[in-house]
Amino acid sequence: MALELKLVAIEKPETINFILGQSHFIKTVEDLHEALITSVPGIKFGLAFCEASGPALVRWSGTDASLIDLAQQNAQSLAAGHSFIIFLGEGFYPLNVLNAVKAVPEVVRLFCATANPVEVIVAETDQGRGILGVIDGIPTRGVEDDNDVIERKALLRTIGYKL
Repeated sequence: MALELKLVAIEKPETINFILGQSHFIKTVEDLHEALITSVPGIKFGLAFCEASGPALVRWSGTDASLIDLAQQNAQSLAAGHSFIIFLGEGFYPLNVLNAVKAVPEVVRLFCATANPVEVIVAETDQGRGILGVIDGIPTRGVEDDNDVIERKALLRTIGYKL
């Protein structure tokens, strides 16, 4: 049996946040949809799930057609069984839905939740494909200094995440 490693870049607009995870059951699509809309009323999102058996389809849901299309396209590129990807509309952030997503019984793990550029490390064998991990963003450039700490704290207060 051969093993091949591939890098799959997540294609998305720069400002769009997404969540990449793994689950274990087709019921995930409806349960994630319910978790998202009950966590943030009016949320705009698209979600796609790579079925790992049977017809092996990309299953999908969402509240925004362009985000649903984005999720479907990226899921097809990943083609990794039982993976799911959720794209959030502008102004919606993983921070507001991560606990709800993690609480869905079928969710096994989350690989990332970010707006950064991401490359997904995918292993492919004769049986199928699976996600090994992600490369999220750029390499670290150093350690913050006192001015960086002040700027970080100010930013969090400006955007309303800290008092």
